[in-house]
Amino acid sequence: MKHVILAIGLSLGICGCPSQETASPDGGVDPNAKAAWRVVLDETALDRAVLSIWGTRSTDVFAVGGPLGNEGRSSLALHFDGSTWTTIPTGGPETFWWVYGSTSSDVWMVGESGRIAHYDGHDVVEHSSGTTATLWGVWAAGPSDAWAVGGSPEKGSSAPNDVVLHWDGHAWSKVTLPGTPLGRSLFKVWGTSSTNLYIVGEYGTVWHRTDHGFTLESDPPIAQGTLFTVHGCSANDVYAVGGLDVLRRDEKGWSKLSPPLTNLVNGVSCGAPGHAAIVGFGGLKQRLEGGTWYDDFLADPHGDLHATWTDETGSVWAVGGDFLSKPKPMQPRAGVIARYGRGSVASDLHN
Repeated sequence: MKHVILAIGLSLGICGCPSQETASPDGGVDPNAKAAWRVVLDETALDRAVLSIWGTRSTDVFAVGGPLGNEGRSSLALHFDGSTWTTIPTGGPETFWWVYGSTSSDVWMVGESGRIAHYDGHDVVEHSSGTTATLWGVWAAGPSDAWAVGGSPEKGSSAPNDVVLHWDGHAWSKVTLPGTPLGRSLFKVWGTSSTNLYIVGEYGTVWHRTDHGFTLESDPPIAQGTLFTVHGCSANDVYAVGGLDVLRRDEKGWSKLSPPLTNLVNGVSCGAPGHAAIVGFGGLKQRLEGGTWYDDFLADPHGDLHATWTDETGSVWAVGGDFLSKPKPMQPRAGVIARYGRGSVASDLHN
């Protein structure tokens, strides 16, 4: 995605910097070690930007991305089994922007030119989406219930926008949102079920699907600009972020949070209730724990981060790289995968 917001370097006070940890002699996790950020894979192993990360657990992790127009390289899909990173052969030049699934054998990857691919743990199968718009986000409740969203940023009604697709186990079909089309790109979708589903996008757009259908919860908007990511801990603990906006929804509705941002925010993930993480440009990394935001801005990685995911252990993963520069044929793009937690994670990558 070509973000409409460019990175801004801000020199702000930074607190809550992580302590350095120590690894046990056998390379495992030292129970006395303190959590810290570690770069797992960087540009020495990755030649494409990494844009999304998700998993069923800490030993079953998927990451996707791609060349973003740099001819000569294909889309990127990786799997981590707890000891080794392996490339999932996908082919095609279209970059994947998001990955999500219901199990390790029901994984969806979506991206440029309306691309939708499904991974069953062995093979990747391409699906017809019926749209040429980039699909920026996907979420799955089960093998017969998945949602994808997309659009064409800053092009309004002159291009495919307000794109919402649903998978019923047999085919993907278009879902028409109520009211007059807004002509907005929709970036991410997340929910606890198909009757409690959130979609966010351009101009602070927030759609909420319940038993009664879709309702626009951003009229009037609470966000100052575009919302790039939505994720939650539970039905009444949902976060949406983008730019300078960090929003939270509980049973009373949406409210704006005010963490001391050191840059613009792109991604958010939620772990246990009351725990969240945000990432963004220039190495922005912040964690919410016990009502307090901890700023890890000084820790590696320092490059632009696009997305985050929190695993069952409470460890926070972050991915990104060079996803803003213009395409350069045959040139690599730096990518990065990092993790905040105790102990180290294997960095072996097998193609």
